[in-house]
Amino acid sequence: MKLWRPTLRQVWQGRDDSAEADNAKRIFQTIGQYAQFTPSSAGIALIGFECDEGVTRNHGRPGAAQGPDVLRQALANMASHRGHERLADLGSIYVEGTDLEAAQQALSDAVFACQRSGMRTLVFGGGHETAWAHGRGVLDAFPDERVVTINLDAHLDLRSAARATSGTPFRQLAYYCAERGREFQYACFGVSRAANTQALWDEAERLNVILVEDLDFSRDALSALENVLTQADRVYLTLDLDVLPAGEMPAVSAPAALGIPARELMPVIEKICRSGKLQAAELVEFNPHYDRDGQGAKLAARLAWQIAHWWA
Repeated sequence: MKLWRPTLRQVWQGRDDSAEADNAKRIFQTIGQYAQFTPSSAGIALIGFECDEGVTRNHGRPGAAQGPDVLRQALANMASHRGHERLADLGSIYVEGTDLEAAQQALSDAVFACQRSGMRTLVFGGGHETAWAHGRGVLDAFPDERVVTINLDAHLDLRSAARATSGTPFRQLAYYCAERGREFQYACFGVSRAANTQALWDEAERLNVILVEDLDFSRDALSALENVLTQADRVYLTLDLDVLPAGEMPAVSAPAALGIPARELMPVIEKICRSGKLQAAELVEFNPHYDRDGQGAKLAARLAWQIAHWWA
């Protein structure tokens, strides 16, 4: 596997309570750790994408490349309950210099290999340029099925640019589907009208994107989600951590002025996970440089913990 490296064993450390009981386990004690990229026939493949080149190109605050291992460390000491034994760490894809496109291809290849072998994928970004690579890998793995992308995000990320950035992934996926005669099915929940230009809003309308604005989230999200899930054979969930309020999640490139509190996001995430259709999930834009006392890392890790726990 190109541009791949295994996770250092010292990343997965935590408190050992095994003297109390056989089932007093934490994530670091139950997660599978791989020295080679060898997908298995089942389970959830945890893959890091050590990249913030897309954020830099989009004139954002770099630092998300350090996110995957910091999130692993925050997840490591959490209790291991039902579902968490399925987690297997398959290492990280990294960027050489500024060659974002090569790294994105490597992540797509890794995701495709995992999905075709029978694993589902949980990716820790990296900027939201992760989505072009992750989403493409899922689409390629299921060419004859309806793959719906659900984005929990303050931003539409439908920008037009000369080259890929953290703001272009869903426009790229839309063109990728069009080139192959596939319907592009995309829903963005928590989107902020104040954070997206009218041009982006027009592009979303042209692409028939299903939208739930931040101001309407508590009222409309679950009912809109029900309609989205009925249209899907498989779901690709991408969670941009800047959908959360800046007070809860300061550690992102573009902190949200309003945002959706984690407690409001949780029922939506649970419904997706328990639908039986979730094929791939990711958390992106976590930037340790702007974290406060590990607050952002703890919340992001808890979201990942819940996804693995609820994943049907």
